[in-house]
Amino acid sequence: MTDAIATVDETPESEPAPTTTAAPAAEWWRTAVIYQIYPRSFADADGDGIGDLPGITRRLPALADLGVDAIWLSPFFTSPQNDAGYDVADYCDVDPLFGTLADFDGMLAEAHRLGLRVIVDLVPNHSSSAHRWFQEALAAGPGSAERARYLFREGRGEHGELPPNNWESVFGGAAWTRVNADDPADGQWYLHLFDSSQPDFDWQNPWVREQFRGVLRFWLDRGVDGFRVDVAHGLVKADGLPDWTPPEHGGSMGGSTPALEGVPLEEEISSDLDEHAAPYWAQDGVHEIYRDWHRVLSEYEGDRVLCAEAWVEPLTKLARWVRPDEMQQAFNFTYLETPWSATALRRVIDTSIASFATVGAPSTWVLSNHDVVRHASRLALTAENPQGAGIGPDSPGLPDPVLGLRRARAATAVMLALPGSAYVYQGEELGLPEVIHLPADARQDPTWFRTNGEKYGRDGCRVPIPWEAGAPAYGFNDSGESWLPQPGEWAALARDAQDGVPGSTLELYRSLLRERAGHELATGAIEWLPGFGADVVAFENRGVTVVANLGNDPVELPAGASVLIASDSVEGGILPPDTAVWLA
Repeated sequence: MTDAIATVDETPESEPAPTTTAAPAAEWWRTAVIYQIYPRSFADADGDGIGDLPGITRRLPALADLGVDAIWLSPFFTSPQNDAGYDVADYCDVDPLFGTLADFDGMLAEAHRLGLRVIVDLVPNHSSSAHRWFQEALAAGPGSAERARYLFREGRGEHGELPPNNWESVFGGAAWTRVNADDPADGQWYLHLFDSSQPDFDWQNPWVREQFRGVLRFWLDRGVDGFRVDVAHGLVKADGLPDWTPPEHGGSMGGSTPALEGVPLEEEISSDLDEHAAPYWAQDGVHEIYRDWHRVLSEYEGDRVLCAEAWVEPLTKLARWVRPDEMQQAFNFTYLETPWSATALRRVIDTSIASFATVGAPSTWVLSNHDVVRHASRLALTAENPQGAGIGPDSPGLPDPVLGLRRARAATAVMLALPGSAYVYQGEELGLPEVIHLPADARQDPTWFRTNGEKYGRDGCRVPIPWEAGAPAYGFNDSGESWLPQPGEWAALARDAQDGVPGSTLELYRSLLRERAGHELATGAIEWLPGFGADVVAFENRGVTVVANLGNDPVELPAGASVLIASDSVEGGILPPDTAVWLA
């Protein structure tokens, strides 16, 4: 099966929708807890060491039992796998590593039977260099319609020997690769914000937009419930592709401004500072694309959803991605990156709720995913760790694993009590930490190679997860093979070792999800509770009181309160440090 091509009537792009504070409707995605599956590392049915669609299908009942509402699958499309599937060679077929289209259809049917909706990952910023579209562009030569699909440019310098500008790849090194330096007839360069095997599309080209309408319809026709959109802030580049030097401590995936410490909340909400914005992130032209996609999804029944992976700050600017005629969700990465500080956490919660409310959207809370250090390790780091850098044996400020897990459990208890939607990354319900001690020859992330090992990259959060303590590969498969090595200490974290065990992280997640649904916290509103001190986050939502101690000293809980859920042991009405409770 090859990439679909659809024909649609060209209609004028709508104007940006006005902001609104109208009461939210009942669409499922406003309150859903969505579980991210990283297919390579979830479950492997054929024993080759790489997870697959039949493996996912077999394990879906465990997710229904956990209590989530939907699943999101990272890419499973045809790909050379230079970036674990985010280098797509065919948007409308399944890579043989993961199975077949029939396997996908079977997985989708089983998910729907279990009451789970299914979101698939779409990668529209770039394709694989192996994609036929790019191969046709190389063959056609400069000035051709095929080259116009991507961002080919002439080089600078006397003989075009220098890149068109100074942009750097997110994965390290230059963001440009020359087609053929030895051919005077074709010395053009092509842009790749990521690996050189991932050329960026030119989204100013109507042909590109038409192809992706077809891709959307291909999967919508099969019955998917929506799309998570990779690098949703990167599709459109500034006119002229001007030189740009990132700020010294800027994140790899962009973002406009740091949190506005000391600025009153109302001023932060109205702020639109972007002096640090890269000319390839968060350009206004992306919104025309998503309004177009919104219309495509509106052709289908069932509240189909678009979720933006957009590393954009401030939050008021991110809220533009979820205006009523654009996307439905946008990951709240500002929340994910908030340090373990009660003051910072209260502020980001307030800012998030207020910013998204201006466009009538919920916040989409998240703590971990396949691109960041797992929060069971990240929350105990004592040194700066930019997104995508990862951690390894020689990283500064390595985490205390006991402290990290304790904070992670408390952080999840806070997140799942907040109104709106939330995403959970596979394995976090088991308390999995980042795998730090991966052998150098086992690492596969392009970041590791493009920075010559200066950055460890994202392999540590992608290790196949443990299901059964005594089985080969901990139940990931029957053969014992694993594309990344699993640490020996994971036997104690396997799902069957935690199932039904009071106090286990798995049972904590089950309890949180059950009580979240039972109390309808996702449709509620928080009210901050005074009197607990500067190091405590305390609020009430629909009759549930949440108290989280982020400080170093124990905190006295309200007299007579009944503990519904505690992230760790609570005795005598005293809340220990790095612990959260839900009280009735």
